[in-house]
Amino acid sequence: MMPDMHEHLERMLTRLKLTAIRDHLDSLLDEAGRHELTIREALTLFCEREIARKDQRRIDMGMGLAKFPFVRDLAGFDFDAQPSVDKAQIRELTTGRFVANGQAVLLLGPPGVGKSHLAVAIGREVIVAGYGVLFAQATTLVASLAKAHAENRLEERLTHFAKPKLLIVDELGYLPFEPDAAHLFFQLVSRRYERGAMLVTSNRAIGEWGTVFGDPVVATAILDRLLHHSHVITIRGESYRLREKRRSGLLQRAAPAQTSS
Repeated sequence: MMPDMHEHLERMLTRLKLTAIRDHLDSLLDEAGRHELTIREALTLFCEREIARKDQRRIDMGMGLAKFPFVRDLAGFDFDAQPSVDKAQIRELTTGRFVANGQAVLLLGPPGVGKSHLAVAIGREVIVAGYGVLFAQATTLVASLAKAHAENRLEERLTHFAKPKLLIVDELGYLPFEPDAAHLFFQLVSRRYERGAMLVTSNRAIGEWGTVFGDPVVATAILDRLLHHSHVITIRGESYRLREKRRSGLLQRAAPAQTSS
């Protein structure tokens, strides 16, 4: 290819924002030549490479915006150790259909059984599927809303947390909410109701949420919206951390109680 024609083609690719084709033009042309591709086949190859780069950039940006506290995936989750978790149900959630439908997912269970692991793994797959995700610890989220309320910026923060297609609220229930904070959380749930999906992890059973929020009436109103279109997954099992301590001998199982004869 003549130098001036090559430069002209690069300028056109830049203008069309086909940067993957532009940056790998020579290697793509060589590959097409080696395989004796037709013009149609070569064009298909070029478009596939361009789409692959754009998809990867979108995914990388989505992962950064999500604010995940760590990297977890389904391959690293021990389903055999948690038989109460339906693997097929979790895989269905990773398709993002519940996000498209504005539904809620509640992951309930004691500490250490993998709720946060699953929440992050599902969130990452949802980003790959094309949806925006934001991860927030429950206490941090509520503190942010309370601060914004005190500064007359509540609408701004509600809009921030309502924007992503999926909002993940982690560790709800580890610390009780103040009554005013519960009302703020209710406003957020109402804002997202049937418009944006939520995934909430909690160590408290649904019947205990009145204690968590410090107001049974508000808790009922929140649950009414979350449970209307929802997937409730209760994990029953032993903490991974406790299991590892037992394996290493640092923790012994409690001996069975002796019965008197």
